[in-house]
Amino acid sequence: MSGQLSQARLVSSPSSARNVSTDTNGNACLEAYQREFDYLVRTLRRLGVNPEDLEDLAHEVFLVLRRTWSEYDPERALKPYLFGIAFRVAASHRRKYWREVPFASVEGQDRAPYPDEVLAANQARALVLAALERIPLKRRAVLIMHDLDEVPVQDVAATLSIPLFTAYSRLRKARRELETAVTSLQKRSVVR
Repeated sequence: MSGQLSQARLVSSPSSARNVSTDTNGNACLEAYQREFDYLVRTLRRLGVNPEDLEDLAHEVFLVLRRTWSEYDPERALKPYLFGIAFRVAASHRRKYWREVPFASVEGQDRAPYPDEVLAANQARALVLAALERIPLKRRAVLIMHDLDEVPVQDVAATLSIPLFTAYSRLRKARRELETAVTSLQKRSVVR
């Protein structure tokens, strides 16, 4: 009963009514984020984010999503919008990482997957991830969005704020680089 009463009080004043709609939008944003969380983590991982940074960057993506939620058009698919945010957050993190970490003290990264990833992963997935890491981020983003997430190239270009022909060019180059990287990694694994 008190919950109904507090909601009635919130709606009674005009300024409070705005708070209710903002809260509803916040809930919609949180629900969308929770629904696409696994996709977001996979996307950040594909973009080359270190496993120890995944959680922090996923939270950072949520903060940006929450801040820009009023600009999101629900008629558009959420995944490309979320990918655009994740791409920018990952790129910003990468730039910051290279500025702040001195090369002399950088240790080799442990690329071993988490135990739950070991259960879910197979050799093909690991091979593709390793090959994706060899592709420069700008081309990798186009390849992931189009070939893996099945986003049309026009939407990829719009999401990444690049010309359409640039998107096609990056996609073509990324596919060649992926093929070369997969071939190289397969040869190296056969030798072992």
